[in-house]
Amino acid sequence: MAWYVGFFVVPLLVIVLYSFGYKPAADAASSIGLDRLSFDNYSNTFSDTFNNTFIATIRIAVTGTLLCLLVGFPLAYFLATRTSPRYRGVLLGLVIVPFWTSFLLRTFAWRILLAANGPASTFLQSIGFLGEPLRVLDTRGAVQLGVLYNYLPLMIFPLFVALDRMDPALREASKDLGANRIATFFQVTLPLVMPGVVAGLLLVFIPLAGEYVTPAVLGGAKGLMAGGLVASQFLAALNWALGSAMAVVLILLILAVIGVFAAAGLIVRIIVRRNRRVELATK
Repeated sequence: MAWYVGFFVVPLLVIVLYSFGYKPAADAASSIGLDRLSFDNYSNTFSDTFNNTFIATIRIAVTGTLLCLLVGFPLAYFLATRTSPRYRGVLLGLVIVPFWTSFLLRTFAWRILLAANGPASTFLQSIGFLGEPLRVLDTRGAVQLGVLYNYLPLMIFPLFVALDRMDPALREASKDLGANRIATFFQVTLPLVMPGVVAGLLLVFIPLAGEYVTPAVLGGAKGLMAGGLVASQFLAALNWALGSAMAVVLILLILAVIGVFAAAGLIVRIIVRRNRRVELATK
């Protein structure tokens, strides 16, 4: 609890306090003024200039998280149910291998790969798929591809654990009772591994929403996300008050999105349980 308070609660409270301050004069000794507090920074944060960046951040974060789920679930299912235990550890090791390399270095590798004169562009032109060099870098598409690659293992690991712990006899019992593969997946497999799905969604979405490196390397000005916006206020503009307000707004947006999806999931769960309810006939 002391660790939690000292390294999370206290710094967060400092950021919240700074968000009500102001930027002092250029020759001031401090980078933040706290002698008069106001909500001016929050009104500036919700201006059209910054509002579009926050909207784009949530869109990229939600899309990237869902893509990680769509790609990671089949792979985790294959590793947990279709792979021999003899080779399962090797394949999981291959998933972990990218984490042995610097996050920044892995992201720069994509910049080399997606360059207009890079390997991907040259290959696609050689087979006639493209008639001109690849124009992907410095776009939101490049950012989306980069975050999918960088955060995919964080989705695979909790899904694999949940699927690996599931008793295969439950799927076999479902098939013996007449359910096909699709019905077995949605009525047996998915409900049982839902804790792994939720863990994967949280592990990916929360850090992805505050992503700074990938947009800066692959997106340029067009791929700017809220994390880069906050960093620019602290490092370039030296406006700690406005940067703190942006950081608080970003945290609130992340919590709001999680709340919306949690509420949607709860509603779906209630509907599914109601539809699956069996009423016994009474004499």
